[in-house]
Amino acid sequence: MDLNVASWGWQAIDLLSALILSTAIGVERQARHKDAGTRTHALVGLGSALFMLISKYGFNDVLAADLVRLDPSRIAAQIVSGIGFIGAGVVFMQRSRIRGLTTAASIWLTAALGSACGAGMIIQSVICTVCYFVVVLLFPVISRFFSVSLSSDSTLHIEYVDGHGVLRKILTVCAAHGVMVEGFSTQNSTDKVGSRYSGDKSGVSADLEIRGSNLESLIAEINALDGITSITGIKDNE
Repeated sequence: MDLNVASWGWQAIDLLSALILSTAIGVERQARHKDAGTRTHALVGLGSALFMLISKYGFNDVLAADLVRLDPSRIAAQIVSGIGFIGAGVVFMQRSRIRGLTTAASIWLTAALGSACGAGMIIQSVICTVCYFVVVLLFPVISRFFSVSLSSDSTLHIEYVDGHGVLRKILTVCAAHGVMVEGFSTQNSTDKVGSRYSGDKSGVSADLEIRGSNLESLIAEINALDGITSITGIKDNE
């Protein structure tokens, strides 16, 4: 083990840098309500950095005795393959769609950032973190700007009054807007609807997976339907 105080100081900076950069990515994922959030990304980045420091400095006493030769890249290679276990846990199939790929990629990138920080490549790690936010925040905006007509995946969460044929009206509006409904699920809401409509009627909660463009006008028209109590559009930005 290296007892050099200056070396320990630099190692502490490496670990702290990995923690800060990984946490920044985790905050963005958690803000989008993804399964892998701040704590997961922070721990992945910090653990990867520590593994790299172990690989670089953990066997100095053995090397000093000239007993064995070690390859400092061996643990980094294991991080690359091992992080796939966590990444695979956030990827799942929902009906005909694969979800969680972007979150899995962010975990993979976080492991790379932690490894780079552990290797002392802090500037490169900062640049990659900035590039990450460019990809996840600016790319969707650029895509919508240059490809307005392209369809996008979204989910509509709708609350409506039961017994008014509202779901049929919603599907009719979607068809009129050229929006494809790829799947939907409904369940009875435990809340009673009485503030906007007369009587104490039960409500229904529905989630519609849709694909199409001009979703703002679609949401506005659905919200104007008789029986709708609330509607929320969720962009599929994994």
